[in-house]
Amino acid sequence: MARTLPDLLRIEWPAESPAPPAQTERALDRAAEVLRRGGLVAIPTETVYGLAADALDEDAVAGIFRAKGRPASNPLIVHVSDVAMAQALAGAWPPAAEAIASAFWPGPVTVVVPRGPRIPDVVTAGGATVALRCPEHRLTRRLIDKVGRPLAAPSANRSEAVSATTAHHVLAGLGSRVELILDGGSCGRGIESTVVDCTVDPPQILRPGPVGAAELQATLGRPIAAGGAAVGADGPARSPGTRSRHYAPRTPLEMPIDPPGRVASLLAAGGRVGWMTVHAADPQVRSLAASRDLVIVPMPCQPEEFARVLYATLHALDQRGLERIVADPPPEGEAWRAVRDRLTRAAAAGDAPA
Repeated sequence: MARTLPDLLRIEWPAESPAPPAQTERALDRAAEVLRRGGLVAIPTETVYGLAADALDEDAVAGIFRAKGRPASNPLIVHVSDVAMAQALAGAWPPAAEAIASAFWPGPVTVVVPRGPRIPDVVTAGGATVALRCPEHRLTRRLIDKVGRPLAAPSANRSEAVSATTAHHVLAGLGSRVELILDGGSCGRGIESTVVDCTVDPPQILRPGPVGAAELQATLGRPIAAGGAAVGADGPARSPGTRSRHYAPRTPLEMPIDPPGRVASLLAAGGRVGWMTVHAADPQVRSLAASRDLVIVPMPCQPEEFARVLYATLHALDQRGLERIVADPPPEGEAWRAVRDRLTRAAAAGDAPA
């Protein structure tokens, strides 16, 4: 018998309210019950939606890999409700992890630390380290407390596909592979957390994200290395999101050096094109806008806003029956590093002709 689609339950917690509404509490209680018996629940965070399972239940975590079609060599981030829970899962708690957690948790930074004995091999891809994060989304932290156990939760999408930033993205991408979806609205950050390896000196950024190197350096009081190796000395990856192909829409995406020229060439060849550009008012862009085969998406000029709408824009363009998505290359510099990383990995999946 075919499995039915998951229930989608709306959750909210008004800022002025000391406790969530009763309907939200019931939804969290139901989600906690599913997680305690080894099921999968899609959960909102401030970054992207996560596909959650009990991080200490090896069989439940294996279900994440099956649902996503995720390679076993790609480790998972474990979400905790506070620093004490994180420390209980770590084999050691380096000073860098303590400083970062004190400054940025709850928030969009993941620390990689020595793995403690409670963490199953499947979570870490057999590696000696574990990635831990305390999410900013307070309803997700409340859910973790209700379960009473940490949650392994990679992005709630099929492996290598565009991450989900709304509950409907999750439903469209995973369907019956997930038991329950908690709808907490659109994710505020829009891209995955910054991942910092705290087991090396100096600490290394393994995956860029909302918190940049300058902020981390100011917190640590010393330099931090950017672009650490994706694979540790023991073989397994130390961080998710470091594979060359990742975050990719179904429609081939590219970042040409000359976007207007490339778009004109694609249109001349009879292709239907989506163009993500921060230069929508530029004469070169406007001269092509009359084409019925071109969808122009004006993108924000600020990196934080660009990041917030990036995945939602890719999801929307994937629904338009296009042959190609063209994205303007983001500016150089630290502020755009996370956006540039996501677009570069998404473009690596394309099949753009020479």
